[in-house]
Amino acid sequence: MQVRQLLQEDDAVSPVIGVILMVAITVILAAVIASFVLGLGGSQQQTPQASFSWEYNNDSNSDVTEGIVEVSHDGGDSIKHNELVFRGNGFTDPFDQDPDTPDGVDASDQPSTEYPQLVDSGQNWDAKNASGNIGDTSAVVGGNTITIGAESDFEFTLVWEPQEGDTSATLSEKTGPDA
Repeated sequence: MQVRQLLQEDDAVSPVIGVILMVAITVILAAVIASFVLGLGGSQQQTPQASFSWEYNNDSNSDVTEGIVEVSHDGGDSIKHNELVFRGNGFTDPFDQDPDTPDGVDASDQPSTEYPQLVDSGQNWDAKNASGNIGDTSAVVGGNTITIGAESDFEFTLVWEPQEGDTSATLSEKTGPDA
């Protein structure tokens, strides 16, 4: 067979290229459809955009290394209260040994900012401190505040953990004056 004759005969080239292209398109299309069916290409939850401020006050009648942190939602998206989790270290109840707190009264049940509503890591924003609603769930909206019992060297993080899904996002964090 001569080289010149081989270069001039291209009868089988077009059908072979056509079949390869059709198979490639079919494989790509099947992969895209499978990713959506299996949930791999589904939509991701949007992280809420909100601003929080933190203020530490040592106005308790206890040890000078303990006080109250007031966290305020300053604006932005409304967030379900049970999706906001406080994490970190330095949580305490500065009124635990306070002689002015009546026996049998749990300071975290008190609605005022005089008592801390949160005294341990891993607790959610309390529903009684959330004045909005998203569906049937209380929501934290601009102007809502909550108090946390804190040591002066605290390191707190406010984390958004949605009920559906495995994602989370840190929305705000704060360290104490002695951290």
